[in-house]
Amino acid sequence: MKTSSDFTPAARLRRLRENRILAESVREVSLEVRQLILPLFVVTGRGRRDPVPSLANVDHCSVDRLPELIDPALEAGVRSFMLFGLPDPADKDPEGTTAWRDDQPVQRAFSFLRERYGREVLLTGDVCMCEYTSHGHCGFLDADGCVDNDSTAEALGRIAVSHARAGADMVAPSAMMDGQVAAIRSALDSEGHVSTPIMSYSTKFASAFYGPFRDAAGSAPSHGDRRGYQLASTNAREALRESLADEDEGADILMVKPSLLYMDVLARLREATLLPIACYLVSGEYMMLRHAVAAGALDEKRGMLEAHLSLRRAGADLIITYAAVDVARMLRER
Repeated sequence: MKTSSDFTPAARLRRLRENRILAESVREVSLEVRQLILPLFVVTGRGRRDPVPSLANVDHCSVDRLPELIDPALEAGVRSFMLFGLPDPADKDPEGTTAWRDDQPVQRAFSFLRERYGREVLLTGDVCMCEYTSHGHCGFLDADGCVDNDSTAEALGRIAVSHARAGADMVAPSAMMDGQVAAIRSALDSEGHVSTPIMSYSTKFASAFYGPFRDAAGSAPSHGDRRGYQLASTNAREALRESLADEDEGADILMVKPSLLYMDVLARLREATLLPIACYLVSGEYMMLRHAVAAGALDEKRGMLEAHLSLRRAGADLIITYAAVDVARMLRER
C-alpha cells in the first residue's frame, strides 16, 4: 500500500507564496501609480462640470474647473493626464477647422494648466478630428464620402503643433491614418518642437466598446463607421504591422486600444518592439467593470486592481484609464 510519502512532489511551488514578504519579493510585475494616465474632457464656457451619463465618475469640465479634477489626482499620486477637447457644436464643420485653433478648449486648457502646475504634470493631447467634424469621422471626406488619408494626416500635424505650442508635453494621434506619425513628426520638428514625443494609437481596433466615450466626446459618426481605417478585431498580425510601421515613422510610444479584450495583441507587440507600450482601458471596458461592481458581482478593489495589473502582465508600460484616481488610492491603501 502506498503512503503519502510516495506522492511527495519534487518541487513545491507554494514555498514562494506562503510567506507574504517573500511572495512580494519575487513578484514578476507590479502596478504602480506612475504608470496611470487619466483622460479629461474639456468643454467650452466657464463654471461647467457636468457628469457624463454613460460614463460613471467622469465629467465634462470647462478650463477654469479642471483643477477640481487634477488636484485630487495629484494628491493620489497621478501626474499624467490626456486631454480631449470638445468644441461648441455650432463650430463644427465638415473640415474640422476648429481643431487647431488656439482659442479652443483643449488649447486653452494646455496653456492654463502649464501656467498653474508647471512641470508638476505631464499633459498629452489626443490628436484627431472626430470631435471637430460635423460628420464625426476622423478626417476630411472625399467625393465618395470616405476619409481622405493624406490630407487628413497633414491636418493632424497642424493639430499636434497647436497642442505643443499651447503647452502639451506629448501628442497622441488616434485617427489611424497611414503615415500620420511621419506627418506629425515632420510638422512638430519644422516648428521647433523636436523634443515633443509622439504616443501613437498605433493599434486601434474598430471596437463596440467605444460607445460611452463617443457620448462623452460627441464623436459618433453621422453615417457609416470607421472600419475603413480602424483595425478589424480578427487581425492580430495586421495589428502588429500597424504598430511597427508607426515605430518606423518615429513614434516614441506605441499603444493598443482597447486593452482588456486585446491582451493577446498587447503581449505579441511587447515581444516585437523595444519601445514603451501604452494601452487604453476604454470606456466600454471600464463601464463593464463598474456595472459588475454595482451588481455585486465583483469586489471593487480586488477587481479593479486585478484588471489593471493584468495589462501590466501582458506588457503595458502605461495604462490610460478612467479609474486612474480610484486605482491610485487603492494602491496607496494596500
